[in-house]
Amino acid sequence: MARSYDGDSIRAKLNARNVLPVIPMRKSRKKLIDVDRSLYRLRNLVERCFNKLKNARRVATRYDKTMERFLGFIDITSIRLWLRHLST
Repeated sequence: MARSYDGDSIRAKLNARNVLPVIPMRKSRKKLIDVDRSLYRLRNLVERCFNKLKNARRVATRYDKTMERFLGFIDITSIRLWLRHLST
């Protein structure tokens, strides 16, 4: 787990925006802060999904100029990933 963003200033900025920080704390942290593990797992799942979508070069480099075409290609890439998942 990456813990590089565990800082009091980052947590304060997130709290000021009414965002619940889902950041695991560093091992060297003196003040213990609890993390919702189930929410962290979901966040990790979404990040891995974006990583798989970015494996499609067209999505990562954003060749499409219009939002409709870009989202359409994300749909196509998502369907490809879903079909690949079903075949395993």
